[in-house]
Amino acid sequence: MMKREDEIARRRTFGIVSHPDAGKTTLTEKLLLFGGAIQTAGAVKSNKIKKSATSDFMEIEKQRGISVATSVMGFEYNGRMVNILDTPGHKDFAEDTYRTLTAVDSVIVVIDVAKGVEPQTEKLVEVCRMRKTPIIVFINKLDREGKDGFELLDEIETKLGLTTVPMSWPIGMGQDFTGVYNVYEKQLNLFSAHGKQNEDDLVTITELNEDTLLPHMSQRLCDELLESVEMVQEVYPTFERKTYLQGDQSPVFFGSAINNFGVKELLDCFVKIAPSPLPREAGVTLMKPLDDKFSGFVFKIHANIDPRHRDRIAFVRVVSGTFERNTQYNHVRLGRKLKFSNPTTFMASRKETVDMAYPGDIVGLYDSGNFIIGDTLTEGLDIQFKGIPSFSPEQFRYVVNKDPMRSKQLYKGINELIEEGVAQLFIRTMNNRRIIGTVGALQFEVIQYRLQHEYGAQCSYEPLPLHKACWVSCDDKAELEAFRKRRSRDMATDKKGRDVFLAESAWVLNQVQEAHPKVQFHYTSEWE
Repeated sequence: MMKREDEIARRRTFGIVSHPDAGKTTLTEKLLLFGGAIQTAGAVKSNKIKKSATSDFMEIEKQRGISVATSVMGFEYNGRMVNILDTPGHKDFAEDTYRTLTAVDSVIVVIDVAKGVEPQTEKLVEVCRMRKTPIIVFINKLDREGKDGFELLDEIETKLGLTTVPMSWPIGMGQDFTGVYNVYEKQLNLFSAHGKQNEDDLVTITELNEDTLLPHMSQRLCDELLESVEMVQEVYPTFERKTYLQGDQSPVFFGSAINNFGVKELLDCFVKIAPSPLPREAGVTLMKPLDDKFSGFVFKIHANIDPRHRDRIAFVRVVSGTFERNTQYNHVRLGRKLKFSNPTTFMASRKETVDMAYPGDIVGLYDSGNFIIGDTLTEGLDIQFKGIPSFSPEQFRYVVNKDPMRSKQLYKGINELIEEGVAQLFIRTMNNRRIIGTVGALQFEVIQYRLQHEYGAQCSYEPLPLHKACWVSCDDKAELEAFRKRRSRDMATDKKGRDVFLAESAWVLNQVQEAHPKVQFHYTSEWE
């Protein structure tokens, strides 16, 4: 049996992030194909064909063709245990993605060659950079016409603030797409007309010159490639793993996920260079993967994966020690011991019971309502992992119960969806009305849909024109009490009973901040 240190060292846990439609779900699926985790590629986002991509397994995702829930998928490749956390690309689900990024050790950012860097990508990469998460970039859809390679690299550097290192370079694009030169391995990977990549299409070239290239491409493409590779070597730094692991250098690959092209190069390099499980901060303690005692945190809760069984699954990232089935662990927030008889690992919608999990692994725990996002599980330690924030919502609506006979189901459903992190709930102090706050408008539809289909409850919404919800704190208790009284019309509490100020406009927020200099206004719930 493999030693624990070796098990930990071979794990690679990463997230794939992108703007919607950059091809993230397709790339995820192709990585799974290479890993032997699935046998056939699903028809991604095609509503004509009922089979949806492996990583989109919630009904509403199938209808809309967007990844709403973050899925976790594991597979073995070249002796490594790879855990992919797929994230929703749609901007309305950014918060779910932010939280998922707390559970990964590195990320792959997918960029559409034609569209370049898009706003959602900027936001997500900013979160990764704040956490110094190592980033690899995959420029996708080379089989279509798009931006020039150097122009894209400039855009990635200026808009995302990354230092890029091209690890491969495209030969033509769109109709002209002939393949990719692998700078890292010094290999020419040719793209054959039938749109698949075979071992026969791999030409190893030690000397890059006209004699070696012309049998495989036109004079024009040969000249362009020689010029580009020379420029890459002159202008861009050489790849250094240490610098990449510190988050200060980002390898860039080119390819076409839909045609399976460039994906294997990406995966081969990724398993070699990506970090094995990293330590996590828990207050003043740094929990390291090799520590003996188990610790982990809940970064996601998924309710009703199977609508026939009212099941909730809490996704736990293992940080230290080993997680074992049927062992009692300390639920830090509740101060209770819990035991799990059927913890699971995931291959999209297929679940398997797991006896033991190591740092870097994601374990699904069946939950009857004990967990909320951010909860810590430990082997006797009294620690709390930090940094799973809720962000200040941008859209607000009052909840209206459409069927008073089913009030109980409605409130149960709302509370469970809030615990799952689908949205945030605020209770207005002056009238006790429930306000749902989200990052994007699509969340409101998802809540309505799920309340109806999973809880048999119906709600509608009333618009509520607000600019921001800010958490407030103050070292001076009397000052905070005075603030609450004076601003009672604009006060609410969140699900943890913390004070929240509801600002009608940026101007009002500014005025209130000036009027109460001792009160601090926070845009995320994790300000300690």
